[in-house]
Amino acid sequence: MAMRSANPALNKKTFAAFDRAVASGQAMTIEGTVNKTAVLMACVLSTAFYSWTHPQQIMGLMPAGIFGGLILAFITIFKKQWAGITAPLYALFEGLLLGSLSLYFEMRFPGIVMNAVMLTFGTLITLLLAYRSGLIKATENFKLGVIAATGGIFFMYMISFVLGFFGMRMSFLHDSSLLSIGISFVVVIVAALNLVLDFDFIEQGAAYGAPGYMEWYGAFGLMVTLIWLYIEILHLLAKLQSRD
Repeated sequence: MAMRSANPALNKKTFAAFDRAVASGQAMTIEGTVNKTAVLMACVLSTAFYSWTHPQQIMGLMPAGIFGGLILAFITIFKKQWAGITAPLYALFEGLLLGSLSLYFEMRFPGIVMNAVMLTFGTLITLLLAYRSGLIKATENFKLGVIAATGGIFFMYMISFVLGFFGMRMSFLHDSSLLSIGISFVVVIVAALNLVLDFDFIEQGAAYGAPGYMEWYGAFGLMVTLIWLYIEILHLLAKLQSRD
């Protein structure tokens, strides 16, 4: 079965260059990937807490998190064997971003962060249970649909980013209109469905017998999706509260 994921960190070519790692203790396992994901989550939460408790530094911590996380993400994608070092560093930088971003929204809409966190983890648990029970299956058509939708969202965001340099703003992506809320809702759904592809990718990586360091890489890919999902849920909730 081909292994695909709309997540740029987890796609069907990831294991292509590896021979099956059959030696005991050297191969990627689901349990090992779960443990590595927990470590990355702890890294995110530690620096997010620092950002949250240092509001006077928000203007410096947020860009540091954005650019530091982006650089480390690319390093991890192209140097997978370094994931044991770069993935935790990526998580630490992303924590700076998430803590600062969360604080910004919390100051505008008290209580929004807790709701976003609960919805993010609720979505993760629900989709994991649905995937494990077979209720949702990562079929080839399902994967192609999610990949196409994710690509379309990325293209739309890139256009918005480029236009921003010329003082042009795609207001329907950022205001609180019904159209903007509808777009955010769709983006949240697509981000959530990427979790299913990530579960499938990790499961097949373990079945393939990928090298042990791919546990870190699999955990990194899952964190990329979770962070994206949390940010999109935060934006959606902010738009909804802006209409009150």
